[in-house]
Order: sequence, then structure tokens, then C-alpha cells
Amino acid sequence: MNGHTLYSIGELARRTGTTVKTVRFYSDCGLVPPADRSPVGYRLYDNGAVARLDFVRTLRDLGLDLAVIRKVLDRELALSEVAEAHADALDVQIRILRLRRAVLTAMARRGATPEEATLMHHLAQLSEVERQRLVGDFLDAAFSGVGTGSVLAGIMRSMTPELPDNPDTEQVQAWVELAELSQDPDFRALLRHMAEEELAGHIHGATPALHSDLTAIVRDQIAPALAAGIEPASLQADPIVAVLMTRCAHLLDYGDDAGARCRLLVRLERVNDPRRERYLSLLAVINGWPEPESLRPVLDWAVHALRARIHG
Repeated sequence: MNGHTLYSIGELARRTGTTVKTVRFYSDCGLVPPADRSPVGYRLYDNGAVARLDFVRTLRDLGLDLAVIRKVLDRELALSEVAEAHADALDVQIRILRLRRAVLTAMARRGATPEEATLMHHLAQLSEVERQRLVGDFLDAAFSGVGTGSVLAGIMRSMTPELPDNPDTEQVQAWVELAELSQDPDFRALLRHMAEEELAGHIHGATPALHSDLTAIVRDQIAPALAAGIEPASLQADPIVAVLMTRCAHLLDYGDDAGARCRLLVRLERVNDPRRERYLSLLAVINGWPEPESLRPVLDWAVHALRARIHG
């Protein structure tokens, strides 16, 4: 070994920033064998042992077990293959941890009961097939039999959540809440009423996006009134309501009378249901879409204005 620098076990430990106990352990395992021994039998290590020990510690820090590390060092396994397999395993573990964290965070935020906690955990653990089945059941309950064709298909497509393979915590939390909301029979009935109105409007020659057009009209007409601070029950609001009714007439096939205002009020109340807006907001998070614009202020104004003129 002349011409080669040799280190005692203590020197090797200091050079690698580890402990003598750790060096001895890896040496006894055969992962970092000594290059020689001193005249009195102490183990001596060369520069190769320094690099080998650093490599072993790196692989251990990455979670590889000793048996796999030995095969990598002995070239029985390619490091690239081991790294790929281990990365795949970590992906699974990360997904599980994200699910757990998301459920625990949601439980803490909502002060969930034991029953709610159990349901949330179950919804978070669903497989892709199970999620698709749950979503399909929800969409069928809300829209099946309402109609056929591209309009209905477009409605259902726009309401379908697609949780990615590696969702972040926010997406998992959104999925759990959306899945719970989708099981609400009243919410399903609400969407069914809206779909029936949408398709009825299409059949009678209105545009195929009735509620989108309706909310766009309300936003365009009411936003300036809101900005101007006009109260919905005031006399100043009368011409705004009149224009609103005129703008909606061609979509909903009625003019401006008490009955027409009642029918428009019912529809706007449905569109303004907070569960609908919450569903769309959660859907955007899950699908990675932009946050939808909240129409609650303008819809609230329109609803209050119509109620004031219908009920006095």
C-alpha cells in the first residue's frame, strides 16, 4: 500500500462527517471494507473508502436498504434502474401522504365529527375508477333523461371533475368537498331544474347556454348599479329592472309583467344558490382551471330588486 494515504477508522469518520460507530457498521456489513490493517490489527481505509462511504450514506438518506445498496456497489443492479424504481415507490408514498395531510387539514378546518371524518377519509382514498363511478352517478342523477345531444353532453362535460394523477393538497381537499356536495340530493335536484331550463331554452330557439347568457345579462346590467351604490328596492332601480326584463325576454320567452318577474326571480334564485358557485369553484381547483368569477353580488342585487317589486 506504499504511496497511498491510509486513514484510521476515526480519521475516516472525521473526513466524512460521520461517527466511528457508523463507519464500523458499514465496514462490518462489507459495504465499506478496509484497504489494509495496521501492524496491530486496526482497520485502515484509503481514499476510495471515503468516496464509497459518502455514496452509501447518500443512498441510505434516499431510503434504499442495505441489500439494494450492496447490489449497486457490486454492479449487480444498475443505479439508474434502482433510482427509477425507488422514485416510483416514493411517488406512491407522497400521494398517500398528501391525501392524509389534506384530509387531516380539512378535518381541522371544519371541526369534523367522527362520522364526517370517516366519510372524508373514504372519499380521499377512492381509486380513479371509484371516483369516476361516483361522478358518473352524480351526473346521471342530475342530468339523465333531461335530454340528449351536444348541449347536454356539453353541460355534463363542464361539470366533470378530473383529479390529476399527482394532485396537490388543495386539489385533494377540493375533491373531498366536491364529492360530499355531489351526494346532496337537493343539489342534484337544483342542477336538474337548471338543466331542464337550459335545454328547454335551446329547444325553443334560445342560445344553447341559457344560464351563461342569463348571468352575463345580469352582470352587464347590474354591475354599474352596484358600482353607483343604487339600492335594489329604490326608485332609481326601476329603469334598471325594466331593462333587465327586456334583455331577458328574448331568452326566456316572456315580457315584463308580474308573472314574468316571478319566473325570472325563481331562475335567478336557482342560479344564485351558493352550492352551485361553490361547486364551480371546487371544480376549477380540481381541474386546474382559472377561478370562476363570483356573480353573487350582482345576482343578490337582481334577486332583491325583483322581490321588492313582486312583494312590495
